[in-house]
Amino acid sequence: MERLQKVIAASGIASRRKAEDLIANGKVKVNGEVVTELGTKVSDKDEIEVNNEIIEKETKEYYLLNKPRGVVSTTSDEKGRKTVTDLIPTKARIYPVGRLDYDTTGVLLLTNDGDFTNILMHPNNEVDKVYMAKLKGIIKGEQINKLQDGVELDDEVVKATKVKLKKVDQKNNTCMVQITIHEGKNHQVKRMFESVGYEVLKLKRERVAFFDLKDLQSGEFRKLTPKEVAKVFSLK
Repeated sequence: MERLQKVIAASGIASRRKAEDLIANGKVKVNGEVVTELGTKVSDKDEIEVNNEIIEKETKEYYLLNKPRGVVSTTSDEKGRKTVTDLIPTKARIYPVGRLDYDTTGVLLLTNDGDFTNILMHPNNEVDKVYMAKLKGIIKGEQINKLQDGVELDDEVVKATKVKLKKVDQKNNTCMVQITIHEGKNHQVKRMFESVGYEVLKLKRERVAFFDLKDLQSGEFRKLTPKEVAKVFSLK
């Protein structure tokens, strides 16, 4: 069951606020009856009319994409750059669950389900987001401890739940570090490393919750299974 105004907004014919105005003004019917009470809940079986026209309910869709470098994590771009939604052929109004930077690659989920998105993004659910970062310089144990103890970003302390030095290249003075976080702040991983003195040369997200790339090549995607979707809703 979902709130009536949310279902109307999800159909794309009006914003949530406009949908509330339509309901309050008697312009909405559920199963042939005018409904004016905000917060009325409806199911998939209910027929909803707005201004005497039956609305089309959008089927929920869920995708896992291996985001390539040079693609923006938005539904449209004012600079005309390719977006992640351009890579998935669907008529549904899907959007990315969180964002990856233009030059960051890896796991990105896309959907048109706001509840699914909220579960994965809300910090209280402590969903793992695992990245592999190539750093300029060789990170030391002291800096790893700082990342795990917490660094300040935007007047807020954020912590890595886990940091592992995976590979060292002494010749080129670089290293590979795996870092796990729960938040999803703007440029968070890059800024965390910068706060302890290291520049991120490359960044790839390897996992979100239990979703990883497996055999997905760069730019490839797949639909989530009903079992995977149900597993996300069990994270609440």
